Amino acid sequence: MMPVSPVLGMCSELGMLLWKQQLQAEGSGGWRCPVPCGCCPPGAGARSCPHPCPCARPWAAPTTPRTPPPGGEEVVRGIAVEKFDIVKKWGINTYKCTKQLLSERFGRGSRTVDLELETQIELLRETKRKYESVLHLARALTAHLYSLVQTQHALGDAFADLSQKSPELQEEFGYNAETQKLLCKNGETLLGAVNFFVSSINTLVNKTMEDTLMTVKQYETARLEYDAYRTDLEELSMGPRDAGAVSRLDAAQSQFQSHKDKYEKLRADVAIKLKFLEENKIKVMHKQLLLFHNAISAYFAGNQQQLEQTLKQFNIKLKTPGAEKPSWLEEQ
Repeated sequence: MMPVSPVLGMCSELGMLLWKQQLQAEGSGGWRCPVPCGCCPPGAGARSCPHPCPCARPWAAPTTPRTPPPGGEEVVRGIAVEKFDIVKKWGINTYKCTKQLLSERFGRGSRTVDLELETQIELLRETKRKYESVLHLARALTAHLYSLVQTQHALGDAFADLSQKSPELQEEFGYNAETQKLLCKNGETLLGAVNFFVSSINTLVNKTMEDTLMTVKQYETARLEYDAYRTDLEELSMGPRDAGAVSRLDAAQSQFQSHKDKYEKLRADVAIKLKFLEENKIKVMHKQLLLFHNAISAYFAGNQQQLEQTLKQFNIKLKTPGAEKPSWLEEQ
């Protein structure tokens, strides 16, 4: 009798365990030996092998194919048709707008122009560019003031340390240290005012003005679509009047009216937003320019009381020195 190796014995035990688990899970399933081999007894090619071997593989009963639910194909077809229609409409709209844009660029097509509104939009863009320049300079001023305050603070500490270690110059080092500390305190107060000024200008430029310009972009897109469909309608109106042309003309008239309504609505929205923006800009800048002037004047005049009064007037609160929060420079 040929001895059985330990590896083959372990494989046989593992195969028997898997075979039993498979029978318990599937009921009528089992293990099928693919080819006659020396480790299986006679009849191993039957449905269930009582002595599974390492070359055995699981056997499962054939399953019946799943039938799709009733109406499933119609739903899928409807979704595909809907997506195709969306892509088709987008392609036609893009083609018409591109054609209209190119004809305007080369001077072959006409465009609808609202001179008063176009002038206000161009003025807004120019104002935004100038305010962005002011914002950039104000941030640079804030950074320089911050460096100045830090230098004055370090210089005051150095003077105070030397006043303790130099008895012959203790008085001179002492009042210089006090002066630097006072300047440092006034500088921190000024930084609070300038930082508030920068934050307000940033909100005005990058939120309020930007929101209005987003509406302007939507208006310009609607104007281009309106002119594109207007041109298409004019071309169809000058063509022959057969049965097919009449139906195309009716469809073009409907699309033109839809884009005309959209264009007029956005034009009204832009006009209202420009009006409100101008009022808000005047209100905000009046307050911020007064704050900036009073704070700068009081700081360089050395008027600490007026500087603190300016911050109270505009409800500006300075951060406590011991607060574990990022500095105002890190928040920029």
